[in-house]
Amino acid sequence: MKTLLFAALLLGPAAASAQTPASLTGDWRGSLGGLTFTAHLQDPAGGPRTATLDIPAQKAAGLPLAFALKADSVYLDLAVAHARFAGRRAADGQTLAGEWRQGGQALPLVFSRVAPDGTAAGPQRPQTPHAPFPYQSQDVTFRNEAAGVTLAGTLTEPAGAGPFPAVVLLTGSGPEDRDETLFDHKPFAVLADYLTRRGVAVLRFDDRGVGQSTGTLAGTTSADYAADARAALGWLRAQPGIDPKHVGLLGHSEGGTAALLAAAQPQGPDFVVLLAAPGLPGDEMMVQQAVALARLQTSDPAALATIEQRQRAALAAITQNPDNGPARAQLLALLTAAGASPAAAERTAAQMTTPGYRALLADRPAQTISRVHCPVLALGGSRDVQVVAAPNLAALRQALQAAHNPDATVRELPGLNHLFQTAATGAISEYATLEETCSPTLLQAVGDWVVRHGK
Repeated sequence: MKTLLFAALLLGPAAASAQTPASLTGDWRGSLGGLTFTAHLQDPAGGPRTATLDIPAQKAAGLPLAFALKADSVYLDLAVAHARFAGRRAADGQTLAGEWRQGGQALPLVFSRVAPDGTAAGPQRPQTPHAPFPYQSQDVTFRNEAAGVTLAGTLTEPAGAGPFPAVVLLTGSGPEDRDETLFDHKPFAVLADYLTRRGVAVLRFDDRGVGQSTGTLAGTTSADYAADARAALGWLRAQPGIDPKHVGLLGHSEGGTAALLAAAQPQGPDFVVLLAAPGLPGDEMMVQQAVALARLQTSDPAALATIEQRQRAALAAITQNPDNGPARAQLLALLTAAGASPAAAERTAAQMTTPGYRALLADRPAQTISRVHCPVLALGGSRDVQVVAAPNLAALRQALQAAHNPDATVRELPGLNHLFQTAATGAISEYATLEETCSPTLLQAVGDWVVRHGK
């Protein structure tokens, strides 16, 4: 799910820590799109800070980085590529988790401190499945003919002849691969492995323009992703060994929006699973997100009220101005008044006026749900600060009841964040520091429900 910068921008400089953070001097390694990045940081107590970047696969070494710190936030600017890393150091000082922004895209990136023996420190990913598997796994492709794109993915099928119930997995917003890889976590690989071991076939696929899929996400909306989901449903139902009357969609975050849109149309899924999916109107959901993110940094009622007020003003600038020119002008004024640099304000205003973001703000889940008649399972984590569980689940429950859906289950899972990891705070910066990829509570809740509805 998309996040905005207002919560951080409006809080201003963070209060100084009671203790001086440990120096970041050393080598830091991360992986982005198959490329290994090694950042060499010099963080002396008396300054100045300096840094360089190596990208061996591109024969690049010693690229100068502008290196800045602000409390626990770390900024690395690569001027030659018009790129920036913005992240936060973990409490143990071993990882820097954040986003690499370049060419209008924001991709998750984690730098781990390199130990003296050359290995990168940082948490392991023990749940990631590895071959050999007790089931069949094959790379596949299918077409969305109307959009002219070929989508590539992985189909896992239980051992035996079938026919098997099946589910298509839909990732959250932004460019995602078939495993929904984030900070080296692969939640969709974990989920597919778990479900297939329980007798359910699973199709997961790369987003448009990601991995082996053709096309591009530029200019697309959730409606386009719903069309890809419908293409996946049609292809999967036609496969031998698949029970065509028991094929569902599982959507995480904004993938849940696409799942509902697909379910509201003819030949939709036979069931839907929503994981951390929006239930509130899109613009209100983003306001709640900004306030939840801000609460991680302050409990001051006045500061929180200011953030909410300015967030609403920013979103109103978009929703009340269909023309991007006036909308961006108002956003730039709000962002710079909140303390954003001109470059950061420009990037954020551009992100917030894309077709996809406008569609997110205009989304009204209750209206879509009124046309959904298949069984629905909706789950949210109590520590989710991106799609806040309590109000969004309440809105989903109300909409499902209003639609007189006879088979709808809505549950809040205690202690889980937006990725359904067991979390202490739910902060985005915490995702990379946790070894757990998917809580067993989440896996069992989904597995039990899908197996029951696949009969």
